[in-house]
Amino acid sequence: MANYEIDWKPENVFWGYFDPATKPVATVASGDEVLLHALPACDPPDLPPEGKGTVLPAHLAAMDAHKSNKGAGPHMVTGPVYVDGAMPGDVLQVDILEVKTAQDWGFTAIMPLLGALPDEFTDYERLHIAIDQEAGVCRMPWGLELPLEPFFGIMAVAPPSEWGRIGTPEPRAMGGNMDNKELKPGTTLYLPVFQEGALFSAGDGHGRQGDGEVCIAAVETALTGKFRLTVRKDMQLKTPFAENAEYLISMGFDEDLDEAMRKAVRDMIDVVANRAGLTRNHAYMLLSLAGDLRITQVVDGEKGVHMMFKKEWLSD
Repeated sequence: MANYEIDWKPENVFWGYFDPATKPVATVASGDEVLLHALPACDPPDLPPEGKGTVLPAHLAAMDAHKSNKGAGPHMVTGPVYVDGAMPGDVLQVDILEVKTAQDWGFTAIMPLLGALPDEFTDYERLHIAIDQEAGVCRMPWGLELPLEPFFGIMAVAPPSEWGRIGTPEPRAMGGNMDNKELKPGTTLYLPVFQEGALFSAGDGHGRQGDGEVCIAAVETALTGKFRLTVRKDMQLKTPFAENAEYLISMGFDEDLDEAMRKAVRDMIDVVANRAGLTRNHAYMLLSLAGDLRITQVVDGEKGVHMMFKKEWLSD
């Protein structure tokens, strides 16, 4: 096992899109660990005024370098990383080992025509939020302190070739902007592979977020994360799945929240039936008694629902 570090210099970053043709910035072996630095998802007006936070020089450099090639989203993404041996049809196992905030500010915002209530909140407004990394809190402008719970809103492999270049806002089969706060240190994420080398990338750092992300933004900030990337040829997946020591976590994405829910339920039925040796009927009934459906986010075009199921209930 080797360790790699990928910083946020402009050549290691792309802005607002996923493209299967994006060249890898590093090549690692299956099982290697990667320390990855990610800049915030924001456009120039979201930068803090003087006295409200220190803007990283790398952030300004990346904005300047990529402004003519920006995609349909605000997300700055670091990568991609080529994982030796990964081929289409495999699964990339992403063990999330560590996530830390990497700057002293974040922001959240209301954006016209977006969010959970687009017809009620029509004025653009942003709040810059102080981050105290030592104390482990973020501080709202009116003084309220909330605990930091950092996670990457975006973790992804490269999309299928036939999709071409796509925007970053919507979560899809290759992962992307899942905005699932359960994908934190101690969690393993499984992503279906569509391209040779998988081409893993991450970004959209969040200092914390509520389920739903209702105004469209979390505490958007810079993060540093450590991941172990392992090729799994003994697994097959069509969409992302995750687990930690306590829970299985299925995820469904769709423009229709009901259909996103159905996808999350179907995936969990299949995993529980397989791991517990149950029929699909029995797994379905068990999930009605012990599976918890949660709204991941309702603001990314493709809405998200995830289901949590305690692994201790897989055995009799």
